[in-house]
Amino acid sequence: MNRVLYVRNLGRISYSEGLRAQEQLQRQHLDGLAGKTSEPAKDTLLLCEHHPVYTTGHRTGQYSDSEEDRLKKLGAEFHRTNRGGLITYHGPGQLVVYPVINLAHFRKSMKWYICQLEKSVIRTCQSFGIQAQTSPDTGVWVGDRKICAVGVHGSRFITTHGFALNCNPDMTWFRHIVPCGIVGKGVTSLSMELGYNIKIQDAIPTMVASFAAQFDC
Repeated sequence: MNRVLYVRNLGRISYSEGLRAQEQLQRQHLDGLAGKTSEPAKDTLLLCEHHPVYTTGHRTGQYSDSEEDRLKKLGAEFHRTNRGGLITYHGPGQLVVYPVINLAHFRKSMKWYICQLEKSVIRTCQSFGIQAQTSPDTGVWVGDRKICAVGVHGSRFITTHGFALNCNPDMTWFRHIVPCGIVGKGVTSLSMELGYNIKIQDAIPTMVASFAAQFDC
């Protein structure tokens, strides 16, 4: 069954702007489920990149106010969120994808959904000639180096948050944290693996096509 998926490229925006865009779409879905509107909500893929920001998942108690202040002094924002996962970094050169979709249109399983997101990223990496894979740790990896972080949230099977694929970000931002709380592992990017510059604009068409193929859209 082919499903309709809308794609919106928001460009470079603040993390708060990205969150508001997700919440607006999520509210449309939830209002439809509650019978508050007859206007059908649209399953939408939000694409963006963020100004430098560190975000944490719902286990925010692991990050003290002093830790938050330390990271802010680097020139980044800091946000505590309701997604899964621990701390990660978003910034220029990183393709951030927020699918706001009703899983009832696909499969009502968050575990299945996360798996499909990871497979979409693996497809994208393969299109660039990079052999990526999953591991017991969440996300997509090239060897023991994470190339894409995944962290999602679902409310009545309406999804928010998503994944972040490293295209050509400034990798020094990752040195100030333990990405996703995984000790002893590194981070990488499409550009690092290939040895030449891959911009977000280069990755978007492949990423959208990979997502559509994986989710049968």
